[in-house]
Amino acid sequence: MSKKTACPLDCYDACEIIYEDGKIKGAKSGHTQGFLCQNLNHYKKYETIQSPRYKGKEITLQEALLKLKEIVASSSPSEILHYRGSGNFALMQEVTDHFFASYGAVLTEGSLCDGAGEAGIIEGRGSNKNMPLHEVAKSDVVIFWGRNPHITSTHLLPLIKDKKVVVIDPIKTKIAKNANLHIQLKPHTDIFLAMMLSRFLYIEHGYDVDFLDAHASEYEDYYELTQNIRIKAVLEHIGASLGQVGEILALVKNRRVAIVCGVGVQKYSNGADVMRAIDAFAAMLGLFGKEGCGVSYLGSSREGIASPFNKKAKKVSKVDTEFSDFKTVFIQGANPLSQMPNSLRVRESIKRVENVVYFGLYENETSEIADLIIPAKSFLYKDDVRTSYSHNVMSFMPKVAQSNVGISEYELSSYLCKEFDIMIESEEFYLKYFKNFAVQKMDGSWYVENREDIPYRDGFDTDDGEFLFLDELDARVEQESGFHLITCKSQTSLNSQFDREDSVYMHSSLGYNEGETVTISSVSGSVELRVKHNDDLREDCLLIYSGTRGVNNLTTSKHAHYAKSAIFQENRVEINRRVTV
Repeated sequence: MSKKTACPLDCYDACEIIYEDGKIKGAKSGHTQGFLCQNLNHYKKYETIQSPRYKGKEITLQEALLKLKEIVASSSPSEILHYRGSGNFALMQEVTDHFFASYGAVLTEGSLCDGAGEAGIIEGRGSNKNMPLHEVAKSDVVIFWGRNPHITSTHLLPLIKDKKVVVIDPIKTKIAKNANLHIQLKPHTDIFLAMMLSRFLYIEHGYDVDFLDAHASEYEDYYELTQNIRIKAVLEHIGASLGQVGEILALVKNRRVAIVCGVGVQKYSNGADVMRAIDAFAAMLGLFGKEGCGVSYLGSSREGIASPFNKKAKKVSKVDTEFSDFKTVFIQGANPLSQMPNSLRVRESIKRVENVVYFGLYENETSEIADLIIPAKSFLYKDDVRTSYSHNVMSFMPKVAQSNVGISEYELSSYLCKEFDIMIESEEFYLKYFKNFAVQKMDGSWYVENREDIPYRDGFDTDDGEFLFLDELDARVEQESGFHLITCKSQTSLNSQFDREDSVYMHSSLGYNEGETVTISSVSGSVELRVKHNDDLREDCLLIYSGTRGVNNLTTSKHAHYAKSAIFQENRVEINRRVTV
């Protein structure tokens, strides 16, 4: 007998799954279209943690829960940090926040992913409402700006057949090789190209006057700002030509256009301004509030859903957490020793924590140093609900199989709430609560109610209902040393889950031998990796996939200017050959 559930991974697609005879496959109906990504196709081959451990010794689950109770009781609430990641992305994962916030512990805030870009979007539009997949499918032209759909959002691919495709990316990706136009832009220069496009659109009278007068009336002031860019010098610096700018404008004028952005464009201190400048180009074209038009980035998967859990607590930044300020750190669905920036600082800080508790599925750098390890249940063995940051479907995740391994987030939270006399509702109550935010459509699918199919049809969500353009340019063309670091997603892993990479990719012209070990260094630290050649890269770039061990030795724990968001690609890096004696 087959059962339907949904994927728990932190991914745009949020696929729906058919479970049958111990195997999973993609649901044929709806956005999943019958196929799954490589990670999910091989999900069951990845070994999960089978038994709890304390100080390296295997213990029973009951012993682990008693030890957790003892650890919590031995710490004052303000000495406890709850650090929750997105290794599992479903809604019931937040139930642990309810216990820790109610107990008086400290939670985290900020983003290791998309926060800077979201801050820029909210500043310009007043909210972050994403262009859903079904609207991308209606477009005539799709601009993939720093987004590689073959890796991060494969379910977009069937939707773009027979469309004109433009790719703006420092890597000659698979989609770039087949696009109508590829601009192999220098990293951290997207803001210049976006502003240049708006400038020439204005000069050529290609902008949507009616839309701008109604919804973005300060566009002429923004055009004045774009004139601060020196055309020839900037084009040479960013790696684009005037002809390519013209080609983009010719492709998008009077067409339904979807600008599909990845998070790499905003992994910088001025990441908010980058997304705001891309949004400004979309506004100049009048793309908002129209069928088949808009900007697709990451919307909020919780949009339109009020949390039933208590999360009122003191919070510290997830980007530069000082773990040593706490006696007890409870880490859930996260691997901060790998995925937080400035890993060497993180490791030194967490060494000084008396009790490190790791609650998750897989062994990793964080489980290696944890005092108490509690295995979580896989999504197949518990009940949950899933929403997406790329479409408006609400997917239900009933338990489809039995397992005696691990404990669910609700079960663990319920145990702690009972032991510390904290009110918590039944699991069924919360599942029904979330379902009440959804409505069933004619096709049988459930959608989050009150989300806009075509966002901003009635104007923007700013105070005056108008798009707010950038009013100053906080970016300069500078002579730089070293290489640009690119830390995008791998085809074989999702951050530090699954088959992780162990190499640094570089252009063969740089003179390093395939397979030799080199030291990559920055002002933050260094890592030794094997060289792999990739001539699809620019010669001034090094690619180290985000799940690679040690990659975040190279990154800074500083925040973006306008958000508590990590800026993984801010540091320039150098290459050094291993010294042999």
